[in-house]
Amino acid sequence: MTTRRLLVLCYFYPPLAGGGVHRVLGFTRHLPAHGWTCTVVCAGEEDYWVRDDSLVAPPGVEVVRVRGGSALSAWMAWRRRAGEPAEGRRPGAAFDRLRRLGDWWLLPDSYAPWAARARRAAEARLRHGDVDAILSTSPPDSVHLAAEPLARHRGLPWVADFRDPWVGLSFRVPPTAWHRARQTELRRRVLEGADVVIAASRTHADALRVPGSRIRRIEHLPNGYEPAVGDAPDPTPADDEVFRLVFTGTLSLMPDTELFLEALHDLLARRPEARRRLRATLAGPFDTGYEDRAVALGLRGIVSFPGPRPHAETRALQRRADLLLLWKPAGADYRTMVPGKLYEYLDAGRPLLAMLDPDEEAAELVRRAGGTIVPPGGAAPGASREALAAAIEERYLAWREGARPSSQRPAWLADHTRARLAGRLAGVLDQLVAERAR
Repeated sequence: MTTRRLLVLCYFYPPLAGGGVHRVLGFTRHLPAHGWTCTVVCAGEEDYWVRDDSLVAPPGVEVVRVRGGSALSAWMAWRRRAGEPAEGRRPGAAFDRLRRLGDWWLLPDSYAPWAARARRAAEARLRHGDVDAILSTSPPDSVHLAAEPLARHRGLPWVADFRDPWVGLSFRVPPTAWHRARQTELRRRVLEGADVVIAASRTHADALRVPGSRIRRIEHLPNGYEPAVGDAPDPTPADDEVFRLVFTGTLSLMPDTELFLEALHDLLARRPEARRRLRATLAGPFDTGYEDRAVALGLRGIVSFPGPRPHAETRALQRRADLLLLWKPAGADYRTMVPGKLYEYLDAGRPLLAMLDPDEEAAELVRRAGGTIVPPGGAAPGASREALAAAIEERYLAWREGARPSSQRPAWLADHTRARLAGRLAGVLDQLVAERAR
């Protein structure tokens, strides 16, 4: 088998953690089995406020670190080094001011200065002459702008991978019409310049397939998951007398977290005996205001915020849950998002309750796996809160009466392992290289 090399431009790579790490880590772990070794140009080891030192680059992956991330990341890292607990963050006024300044002065995002340095580092690596293709993966979107001139000048195939739609137009409101026009032009340049555009959700891929588009090729490649192997350490002891609610993943800037806390408060008011038997673990980086709200609602000792945990512990929490919980950031623009943790939840095979719009892609996957959907907060938070409390109560009462559903993975999930998805990506890369060789 011919061995080729892929240059990957990304910001997030181990030991940095968060939802964006596992997709690119999976690519670099499994592509070598399909004839592609990887060189990763990424951020420094201290350039994000969330880390997981249990995550490491696979053997054989060449890692080129470009230190000094975005202003926001540097500020959060400085606060961590200054002694602020790593488990949660309190954004505050300084955080908001930095974000607003970035929206005004740094396009397409606050990582633009880092991306310029990453481009220079990647250019130096390309001079070795053994790279066959380039892949850039966002967020941040500025990595695509670093990849575009490299691919053009070197005549290399370029794949632009979008874990989320263009952030400056989809999840942020541009401060002026000029900023909107500029973001639109930058996005167009990337979408039309790449040989292949990959979207992590089918909804996003379909949205890009518009009449008159000059995008050359669009592929849907889901986030996927790594199948759980063996018995990972469980951070909580087994206890058949405790009904466990579990959420894993980022809990920053997610208003439905408060909705969940309020729904749980309502449930415990109706069934006070559940205070002895029900426990909720919300594991992942979080804004400390949610923990404050839990205390104010009388949920101390019932709801815990352990912060970011090693990935093996997170997977163990998922497998031991009596009910897995899922919600996303608020807003219509997030309808395209299919969180990576959803595939891990499905692999755990545990009952699943999600606050999602019923007609979005993530909700369809939950229903296909037999999970329950309730509406997110949105315009009717009262109705959502009531529906969520009722859904949790139904599961709790069934558990109290002795129902213990066994773990069951949906059969279709096997097509979403990261090994298989890397094989699909390798097929795209092989085709691009063959086309260039003609």
